[in-house]
Amino acid sequence: MGRRPRDEEADRAAIRAAADRLLVGTPLHSQSGKLTASELIAESELRRDVVYRRTDLIQEFQARAKAQDSTPTAMQEFADENRQLSSEDDDLTVELRQKQAKNKTMRMIIAELSLELEQTKAELAGVCRGDGAA
Repeated sequence: MGRRPRDEEADRAAIRAAADRLLVGTPLHSQSGKLTASELIAESELRRDVVYRRTDLIQEFQARAKAQDSTPTAMQEFADENRQLSSEDDDLTVELRQKQAKNKTMRMIIAELSLELEQTKAELAGVCRGDGAA
């Protein structure tokens, strides 16, 4: 009893669907979403040898990837948004550090004023009892 023959059309459809998902930046199975043959194989969830037998589909995928500068539009948008958010994060980090420094200074001033207040209360208490030199 031999191995059942592969469904050529199903394989081709899986490769095309994987290529389409990668090219629009919505991969389901690949790790990075890069536009490479290895990612196409991962995305199609077919064995490497099965995909490599369809050289026409690999070449078509590579041509389409090259035509869009090898970066899917959605992935480029994510990269741009990531850069913007990183910049905002850096700005917020600087602002947070400034506020923390100001907070530290204010705590020191409060501590000093609290000590002065306690000393003044003690002096006043001594004057009111008649212990102080007037």
